[in-house]
This record gives sequence, structure tokens and C-alpha cells, in this order.
Amino acid sequence: MRVVIAPDSFKGSLSAWEAAAAMAEGVRRLWPEAETVLVPMADGGEGTTEALVRATGGIIREKTVTGPLGEPVRAAFGILGDGETAVIEMAAAAGLYLVPEERRDPRVTTTYGVGELILAALDAGCRRVVVGIGGSATNDGGVGMAQALGARFTDAAGREIGRGGGSLKALEHIDLSGLDRRLAAVEIRVACDVDNPLCGPRGAAAVYGPQKGATPEMVAELDANLAHLAEVIKKDLGLSVAEIPGAGAAGGLGAGLIAFLGASLMPGVEMVIEAVNLAERVKGADLVLTGEGKIDAQTAFGKTPAGVARVAKAAGVPVVAVAGGIGDDVDPVYGCGIDALYPLTPYPLSLSEAMRRGRELLALATERALRLVAVGRRMR
Repeated sequence: MRVVIAPDSFKGSLSAWEAAAAMAEGVRRLWPEAETVLVPMADGGEGTTEALVRATGGIIREKTVTGPLGEPVRAAFGILGDGETAVIEMAAAAGLYLVPEERRDPRVTTTYGVGELILAALDAGCRRVVVGIGGSATNDGGVGMAQALGARFTDAAGREIGRGGGSLKALEHIDLSGLDRRLAAVEIRVACDVDNPLCGPRGAAAVYGPQKGATPEMVAELDANLAHLAEVIKKDLGLSVAEIPGAGAAGGLGAGLIAFLGASLMPGVEMVIEAVNLAERVKGADLVLTGEGKIDAQTAFGKTPAGVARVAKAAGVPVVAVAGGIGDDVDPVYGCGIDALYPLTPYPLSLSEAMRRGRELLALATERALRLVAVGRRMR
């Protein structure tokens, strides 16, 4: 029996590596002789740096940068095993987890620290930069990031606008002539796990603003500001970014990376699948296990379990996913190749208790899911 274990993180509870280890423990309880192959995954959000660095034998570095509220934070980034590729999670510098709930306001949070992490990668001699853009606290269209790299965003009087999505309404002109010259020789790839446009009902502010602290009034303001940013980008840079899939990721950082740095967006899970050589690892497996904190209809659109299932199905291997929460709208997930879903919690628990007991509950849920798999094998 050979079982490949390829989960994402269970945010706030377990890293992808911890989740994989817990699931392996559940496998061993039922099948002690089974070979378990641990392949922790990510899709551009939390855990992307760790997954890519471990897969390639790279290193983790740290840098003090400007946090989302303008205060210093210590942020990690990775340099992959080739010594020339940096991997950055924007959340390390501008993540929602860095902002206390009572201070969440995407009108004021900034991506400035993301630009400082890119500068750190340039200083380390990297020629390629991978930026994972999940889990943001921001809605500034990547303007803060570009400001840190030397770009100027000015109002009608020629003054630099402030930081945060609320300042974008004053923007009149974009000048990229001051960008760090080293960027011209650097390839920037963006690991993105959503396909939202910049503005509108599916845009950055409407879909993700509320979880960042935006009221309905703030959402309307921020959406209008991002639309205005898109107009100025088109006027000054000659680019139409508003409708590009993924432009709305991370509060419009996707659009900013494209417009200001010439970056290319690709599904984050595909980038990780390639780096960890998942297709080779699942060959000859009897079962693939995956999972993440919540599985719902959105999982089908570029999240880790769907990407893992696609690779497993291509190899003819069945897939079971364990999730902290399972939505009512999961039918699209089955179409991606996940054969069965199993919940993390065995009975009603508060979220805080479920997260605190994450490893214990994940091992138990894996064991119980596999008991059903064993029944199916006997019936066959």
C-alpha cells in the first residue's frame, strides 16, 4: 500500500507540513505497513514559500519591512535551491493576520512591505522572483509595493499620494522611471489562486473587502478607487488591466504586479505541482490524500485539493480529501477528481477548539476516512 499525502495548510491551525504529518499518523494507525509519501502543498497563499524551499533544497531568509499598517514587521522569504529564484508570500509583509481585527481597514493598509521584500531578493542577487499573493489585508492595487521599488504616484499638484486603497482616488499620474533598474533583468511570476477581475461584483473590493474589515460603504469607495487606478494605468502606461483574470487578487496586487513590474500570473497550485514534481510522485500510488481548512465550490477554481486531484486522476489514482469545513456547494469539487470528502470534526466543536486540536483531529479524521476506503476495497 502506497499513499501519497499532499494537503495544503489548515490556516491558523496547521502548516502544510504539519497537516501531512498528522494525516500520515492516521494512515499508520490503520495500515502500519503502508508507505507514506509526504508532499506538502500550497496554491500561492500561506505555505507557498515553505513548500517551494523544501522541495528544492533552498533557504529561508528574514527581513524587517513595513507592515500593512505602516509598522515594522519581520518577514520571511525564500531562495530556492538554484540560488537565483526568490519566493515571496505577500502575506508575510501585508497579510491579514498581521492586522488586529479591531484595526482592519483596507482604506489604509499598504503593500509597501511587499516591495521591500522584492528589493531584498534583488539584493540577494536573484534573477527570478515568485510572488504568492494570497491572504492579503490590503486593497491598494499594488501601489504601495511599486512605491517601495521607486515608482511615483502623484496627485493633481504633483505630490505623492498616501498609502492605502483610500488614497487612490487622488491619483492623477504614474511615473515608473524611478523603478529600481535591476528589475529590468528580473523575471517576476505571480502565484495566484483566484481569477477575480480588478473591479465590479467579482472584483477585489466586493469579494474580499468585507473580510478585511470593509463596510458596504467602504467596499463601494474602494471599488471606485480601483476603477480609477485602472483608468490612470491605461492613460499613463497603455495597459488595460481591469478585466484580466486574477487582477483582483490580493486587493488588486495582481493588477499592480502586471502593470508596474511586467509580471505574469499563473495558478499558484500549478507552480507548486511543478516544483514538487507531484506527477512523478503519484505514479504507482494506491491512494492520494489531500485537504485544507475549508472545501467548497471555490476549491474547484485553482485551490490545492483540486490541483492535486487533477494530477492524481491523470495517473488513475483515487483521491480522498479531509477538510476542516465542507460547504453545501461542493458538487464542482467532485468534478475535479476528488472522489470523497471527509470532515475534520467528529462532532460539533467551536472553531477555536477545532483549531487548537487540529493535529489530533486530522489524524483521527484520516483514520476514519480510510476505514471507509477499506470497506470499499473489500466490497470490490
